[in-house]
Amino acid sequence: AMKLTHACILVGELAPMVAFYERVLQLEAKTAGNTYAEFRTPGATLSLFAASAHEELAPGSAEPAKNRSMELEFLVDDVDAEYERLSRIPELVWVKPPTTQPWGNRSFYFRDPEGNLLNFYSLV
Repeated sequence: AMKLTHACILVGELAPMVAFYERVLQLEAKTAGNTYAEFRTPGATLSLFAASAHEELAPGSAEPAKNRSMELEFLVDDVDAEYERLSRIPELVWVKPPTTQPWGNRSFYFRDPEGNLLNFYSLV
């Protein structure tokens, strides 16, 4: 059997991305040098890896800050409370305000500093 253990974002600038995710996820990053950081959530781990270091491992295979096809989804207890908390971050780029979806979930979308799409949602 297979199990998805984590998702990794290849990033152009590691430090601001770590600071962003620490603030948004309210978790402290576990780091390895200045090229890697991870956030362990109850479901899976989100890691950030410097694209410059990845380039050494697999040249030409990735380009940071170009993602327009993947969304990271985080299940939260209260979408509206999370939206209110994150609204205090002035530089946050909002995509969609809290909305109850036709299938019943309530969610909102926003972007990280390199343009990756995040969805915070709760089951209604």
